[in-house]
Amino acid sequence: MLLLGIDIGTSFIKATLVDADTQKPVAVAQCPETENPITSLQSGWAEQSPEMWWEQTLQAIQKLITSKKFDPKDIAAIGISYQMHGLVLVDKNQNVLRDSIIWCDSRAVEIGEEALHEIGEEICSSCLLNSPGNFTASKLAWVKENEPAIYEKIDKIMLPGDFIAMKLTGKITTTSSALSEGILWDFKKDNISSDVMQNFKFESSLIPDVESLFSSHGKILPELAQQLGINENAEVTYKAGDQPNNALSLNVLRPGEVAANGGTSGVIYAVTDKLLSDKFSRVNSFVHVNHTNDEKRIGVLLCINGAAIMYSWAKKVCGDNLSYKEMDALAEKINPGSDGLLVLPFGNGSERMLKNKMIDAHLENIDLNKHSRAHIFRAVQEGIAFAFRYGLDIMRENDLHPTIIRAGKANLFLSDVFIQSFVNATGVAVELYENDGSVGAALGAGIGKGIYKSYHEAYSNFKLLGKFEPTNIELYEELYQDWKKLLEEKMK
Repeated sequence: MLLLGIDIGTSFIKATLVDADTQKPVAVAQCPETENPITSLQSGWAEQSPEMWWEQTLQAIQKLITSKKFDPKDIAAIGISYQMHGLVLVDKNQNVLRDSIIWCDSRAVEIGEEALHEIGEEICSSCLLNSPGNFTASKLAWVKENEPAIYEKIDKIMLPGDFIAMKLTGKITTTSSALSEGILWDFKKDNISSDVMQNFKFESSLIPDVESLFSSHGKILPELAQQLGINENAEVTYKAGDQPNNALSLNVLRPGEVAANGGTSGVIYAVTDKLLSDKFSRVNSFVHVNHTNDEKRIGVLLCINGAAIMYSWAKKVCGDNLSYKEMDALAEKINPGSDGLLVLPFGNGSERMLKNKMIDAHLENIDLNKHSRAHIFRAVQEGIAFAFRYGLDIMRENDLHPTIIRAGKANLFLSDVFIQSFVNATGVAVELYENDGSVGAALGAGIGKGIYKSYHEAYSNFKLLGKFEPTNIELYEELYQDWKKLLEEKMK
């Protein structure tokens, strides 16, 4: 029996087929081979086409099938992981009304700030666990205010994963986890937030039916099953935002366990059983994948918008035809501290951990006679690691004190330079595992289908690849304090 996991990322779509018995990948496909563009019509805006995601999802599935490594009729369930916080709008015929306003878009910051004061800081803190900020609800309010003709045509609003599930099944559903990441969920009432809906004057009909995260979200459309050659009884049985799903892929499900991700954005994601709210909404609390009324599981997310996207920028500007592996090899030859070169990686929209400020990315202390592109490659990785440390200190202020962080061997965590910078800057050991978001989505589908009777069974073959311990904390503490001083100057 096979499980199909689809990861709707910002840069590309990844699809993986997993053998349900071994929990190992059978076939993997990515589309496109290069990184997807982000449309920015104005400074601070970020949009992508949902139809582009769908076309690339189909292409990735077709790539899997043409590999002829499996019988597509053996696919029993489909799981979806997706970039969080995006807004997708469709009309009554399920036609997309505009490009998705995605996670790193900053246009709704002021709308979210106004909503915080109108709803009340106490309600936002205790019931929403977050400020409305520039999350999905605020983005919808922006559309209502600035594009009323489009707003009037909306039948349903969705997160990106809800949209892909709709295209696969023709059915529109959402989950409490998805609504919580959109700041549309009341944690105390375990229901859609009436405070947010009333404040923005949203019609209740805009919200899709709320289903359990691990449940049937619809069978694959018959014509699509025929087109792809997939079992017509295959169904979508799991969908979750990329960071809760990354935690699931790393078996981070219990209070005190922590996951990290070094993709386009950088994330630390800690699980707690408390309704935790940061007083400045610098870290954000969402419904975790295994949350129930009886056993609360809240995912506390630190997000750094500028992470691997900063390293990608360095590759485009300085990398010529180098691979990331070759860039890492050059960076490894440079001493820690990059001979005084400092990088602030905050050039991808407003940063929640910086109280929604946009300070842009910075390269400081450039010495034209000393610094090479290898210095830039190392300084970028160190700057991202220091941003993680800055955010982790905010989590520590909120009584979250990880001693081990789990990460998948992917993106920035493929680089030994980054890993050592990360563990030395944070003072926390990192465990590396093979799983990635698409594998996690596939295993989630197996849980939702009932193939696995427990989370433990889904991870019975979970293997540790390696563990990295801090080795040079004192030096990196000095380097971090220099970096932090620069950050605080730019934030004034």
